[in-house]
Amino acid sequence: SHKSSKREWKPLEDHSCTDVPWLLLFIVFCVGMGFICGFSIATGAAARLLSGYDSYGNICGQKNVKVEGIINSGLDLTHKKYVFFLDPCNIDIVHQKIKSLALCVSACPRKELKTLADVQKFAETNGSSLCSYELQPSEYTTDPRAAKLCPKYPVPESAPIPFFHRCAPVNISCYAKFAEALITFVSDSSVLHRLISGVMTSKEIIMGLCLLSLVLSMILMVIIRYISRVLVWILTILVILGSLGGTGVLWWLYAKQRMSAGTAETQIAKDNLRALLIYAISATVFTVILFLIMLIMRKRVALTIALFHVAGKVFIHLPLLVFQPFWTFFVLIIFWTYWITVLLFLGTAGNPVPNEEGFVEFRVVGPLKYMWWYHVVGLIWISEFILACQQMTVAGAVVTYYFTREKRNIPFTPILASVNRLVCYHLGTVAKGSFIITLVKIPRMILMYIHTQLKGKENACARCMLKACICCLWCLEKCLTYLNQNAYTATAINSTNFCTSAKDAFVILVENALRVAAINTVGDFMLFLGKVLIVCSTGLAGIMLLNYQRDYTIWVLPLIIVCLFAFLVAHCFLSIYEMVVDVLFLCFAIDTKYNDGSPGREFYMDKVLMEFVESSRKSMKEAGRRGGAEDRELKPMVGADEE
Repeated sequence: SHKSSKREWKPLEDHSCTDVPWLLLFIVFCVGMGFICGFSIATGAAARLLSGYDSYGNICGQKNVKVEGIINSGLDLTHKKYVFFLDPCNIDIVHQKIKSLALCVSACPRKELKTLADVQKFAETNGSSLCSYELQPSEYTTDPRAAKLCPKYPVPESAPIPFFHRCAPVNISCYAKFAEALITFVSDSSVLHRLISGVMTSKEIIMGLCLLSLVLSMILMVIIRYISRVLVWILTILVILGSLGGTGVLWWLYAKQRMSAGTAETQIAKDNLRALLIYAISATVFTVILFLIMLIMRKRVALTIALFHVAGKVFIHLPLLVFQPFWTFFVLIIFWTYWITVLLFLGTAGNPVPNEEGFVEFRVVGPLKYMWWYHVVGLIWISEFILACQQMTVAGAVVTYYFTREKRNIPFTPILASVNRLVCYHLGTVAKGSFIITLVKIPRMILMYIHTQLKGKENACARCMLKACICCLWCLEKCLTYLNQNAYTATAINSTNFCTSAKDAFVILVENALRVAAINTVGDFMLFLGKVLIVCSTGLAGIMLLNYQRDYTIWVLPLIIVCLFAFLVAHCFLSIYEMVVDVLFLCFAIDTKYNDGSPGREFYMDKVLMEFVESSRKSMKEAGRRGGAEDRELKPMVGADEE
């Protein structure tokens, strides 16, 4: 059985197509997504979205067909290319749409019109009638119907939205109520205004700090590549100093501002003082927790250093891996743009139907109304498919590096070779793996939606059960994502289908459970420390810079924006490093299980890992003589002895 299991792992020896039925299913699903797009365009939704339409079902800028039972429909609006809302500030917050009557006009009012006489003069001068079609410009000031059929005045200055032919108010102050309703945590509108003014005042500083976080992330990647042996200790020391320094600075600034605060201090100063206290307390708690975790993890750094060193070599041989997340993000942006566009098409698709107010709404009837759900599933599945393609590409490139004994024989473009293998052989496996994640995501999203809709209505028991189900599904999703990533690595090694690869990877992971725990805790934690370092450095720079503006701008939102951006940038750079370490670990576990360094069973691993295995063996033997606790610590890290 050992020989048969040994033959199952044939690194890079042959390639075959995997999970072809799932690839066909995915293609059929994508054809369905294309049908939805084609249907929405064929039913005029694209024209209605781009050109705009009035409340009577007429598309602006073209001749229209009469809608039965609707007056003012079927008009020739060739010269009226813009949608104008009589009361653009009348917003339905619940349904998030403008409730105003919409008309097609030939020009948007480029200045404020304060009276009906101004509206009449604008119509006569510019030839753009802003009142309903049944009123002539000469009747604006005399007809009693003008109160309902003409815009609410003063008519705000408007400008057409590029590509969408809608007249939108230049001054968006009328949307403040809508914005404040959406931002539920703001109870006082003055707080919202101060936050926004703080962001606008500090926009140059925010942009500079975001650029700083990008530079720091790139510097950190360089450090990982060239000094991986000392990276762990450098990061540990820097994080200790950074967390202590940041906490100390926050308390110092708080004490300084509290001592200098007078009786006539402004509301902005009070907000900044309160924010400083919250930041200082949070930083103190975070620093204490960080120290405790680092104290526990200090003994488990040896294998991490070895893997980090090899991962650094991988990036030296495969430098384009660093940019892999950017290509993935670019593809995701393209897909999301397409998805949102089709979603907007669907919002205006269907047949014209009179509503209770006598205006036209477009509704899809019959089975086609469920296209929304299909489209949502497509968003999740295809997004997960794109992310899984990245994982398979990285896994294929790293596997090629690891299982090539002579590194000089590595293909000139291993990443492109990995992409080629993915496209030619393993798209079905990626489709199946991403579908499994989709099956878990959808119920979780449904439960989250139900929880949001029932907020404040359900009892405590139901709320607790909902949250527990959501939490369980989230944990299951994370576990499956990790297993999927290892399954893709196994597929890249053996060219086996998804289920076989997942089973093989799971067996290897279970056999190396303590190793998995050590690598995932120590490795991921060290990469997390790198993210913390970048966020702390950027945040500290932000505190020092924003401190000079504390008298006339509020800190909270600019600092949060900067720190979030810094974390996202650091995550983009370091997530690929984390992925490489995970792939290397699975390769290392397979290598140590089926090889022992003897003739015919030579290790594939890098010299650094080989030295680590040898030193681990020696340490285990010495610890075995002493019977010390280190034996239990090093035992799961030993390679061939486990057999």
